[in-house]
Amino acid sequence: MSDNEPIEEIREQKIEDLQSEQESGDDAPAEPIQIGSSEDLSEAVERYDVVLADFYADWCGPCKMIAPVVEEIAAETGAAVAKIDVDANQPLAAEYGVRGVPTLVLFAGGESVEQMVGVQQKGDLVAKIEQYGS
Repeated sequence: MSDNEPIEEIREQKIEDLQSEQESGDDAPAEPIQIGSSEDLSEAVERYDVVLADFYADWCGPCKMIAPVVEEIAAETGAAVAKIDVDANQPLAAEYGVRGVPTLVLFAGGESVEQMVGVQQKGDLVAKIEQYGS
């Protein structure tokens, strides 16, 4: 039985670590989240402290240019990144006054705090995210 003791200790430690991660709650995902409805966006904004919403279109050249930047932001910061296809979610785009793409809306504490239109520099986006706490 002594051979199994280290395995049991490791197993118990892993279980504690996983439970602790779940309880600490809602770390932002390292990849962008696809948003399909107003409810999806509301849920993300409520769940994560800081959310960068990327309103984009598949046919949009500048949207394709900024896509790798927002993916890096998702992986490198504590902010959640939400991707919203304006063609598939026209009412949601209208709700946030999106008239051109890409439009980035930054949410902090459940509220829309910044809106940026056009391609943005990664450093500027990271600075804005850090300004609001992530």
